[in-house]
Amino acid sequence: MTARNRYDAVAMGLHWLMAAAILALLGLGFTMTGLKPGSPLQFKLYQMHKSVGVLVFVLVALRLGWRLGHQPPPLPATMGPGERLLAHAGHWALYALMLGMPLAGWVVVSTSPYNIPTILFGVVNLPHLPLPRDLNALAKGTHMIGAWLLIATLVGHVAAALRHHFVLGDDVLTRMLPRFGRK
Repeated sequence: MTARNRYDAVAMGLHWLMAAAILALLGLGFTMTGLKPGSPLQFKLYQMHKSVGVLVFVLVALRLGWRLGHQPPPLPATMGPGERLLAHAGHWALYALMLGMPLAGWVVVSTSPYNIPTILFGVVNLPHLPLPRDLNALAKGTHMIGAWLLIATLVGHVAAALRHHFVLGDDVLTRMLPRFGRK
């Protein structure tokens, strides 16, 4: 496989860092909402969830910026027009969700009646947005629906990569994997 058929190291690094962060966010989100309200552990998990959410937002902005200047490898010639359209739609849906979810979360905490500050990684205070409190229920619903849409889109993304690798036998998956010493 030529270098042109592979993502570069920056794109790969951002992809896998974002993947790990998003999986952590989902785990934190489901865990923290299942804990006793107001418990110290729940508070810590909410703060970590918000911190990692902001990190994902920054990483996706960097990834989009990188992608503007660095063309991704072309899709396999064997992919039909419908499959190409689905692949592009899936990627753009992921980008939209990775940008929208942190913003919806920021609206949730900004409109919360509890007015709890967000201290990113215990160091930086993220100010609340100047929004009315009556947006809170809508923002919470949007964030929750977005989480389920993100899960569904991620499942489709992973399933497609695995299908390409194990069923179709092309390089769609391996071009995003580090080589670990191979040339």
